Amino acid sequence: MKSIIRFFDKLEDKVRVRLSHYPLVYSFVGGVGIVLFWKGVWETAEEFPALFGLGSLLLGTLIMLMTGLFVSFFIGDSIILSGLKREKKLVEKTEAEVKSEKNTIDYVIMRLDGIERKLDERLG
Repeated sequence: MKSIIRFFDKLEDKVRVRLSHYPLVYSFVGGVGIVLFWKGVWETAEEFPALFGLGSLLLGTLIMLMTGLFVSFFIGDSIILSGLKREKKLVEKTEAEVKSEKNTIDYVIMRLDGIERKLDERLG
């Protein structure tokens, strides 16, 4: 089993590296794969009468709640975290607040670049 997983892991790496040079082709291949996957899920679900309508809704909701995907998929982690931190939405922020955040981010990036340069000098 481990050798099969290792084979597909290496195959994925090779395909990803090759396709990353052609983003449009990569997007098309990935899109086709996603559509075919969900088509297969849909057609398989049609084989089970209990998975029509309400049964499908309840089972899907249960699976997403159990795996923790329900809230993060429909709302998103960043929205939840910003609500917990009581952060304002971008449209509610003043121009000064947005500029202040940008300056802070620029400062952090500058510091990280400096740290990266020092590490490169010591390691390389």
